[in-house]
Amino acid sequence: MNIKELNIKLNGIDENGEEKEYKISDLHAQNTIIYFYPKDNTSGCTQEACDFRENKSRWTSKAMVIGVSPDSIKSHKNFQEKHGLNFVLLSDSEHILAEKFGAWGEKSMYGKKYMGIIRSTFLIDKNGDVVKEWRKVKVKGHVDEVLAALE
Repeated sequence: MNIKELNIKLNGIDENGEEKEYKISDLHAQNTIIYFYPKDNTSGCTQEACDFRENKSRWTSKAMVIGVSPDSIKSHKNFQEKHGLNFVLLSDSEHILAEKFGAWGEKSMYGKKYMGIIRSTFLIDKNGDVVKEWRKVKVKGHVDEVLAALE
């Protein structure tokens, strides 16, 4: 997949807490890590976001990090402020981008099936090509794995 082909616009919060509109096809100016997570302020999602935050020195000169969930801009802003997140969070409330990346699908909890975000991460190069992907991610150690692939 090449993100240059994705004519999708999503609202987001930048690393300074400012609301912006992002056109996905324009994000290929540098290497980009896009990770999809289910919900702001839940334990696994908070840990993953904080792992990216704490490792900013390892990715900042090499890539841009973007977190994507179906949560609202207001929720993202609260999540970002509460945890001092230093990267972009996009609101994909209609799961358009998640569907394009195959990060939206059937899940199961306590025997109940439902549709939701499948925790996934994608490394995109400067040409807009997905060069590595992680699906059904387990949070512990994941950011280290992604950053090792970036190096």
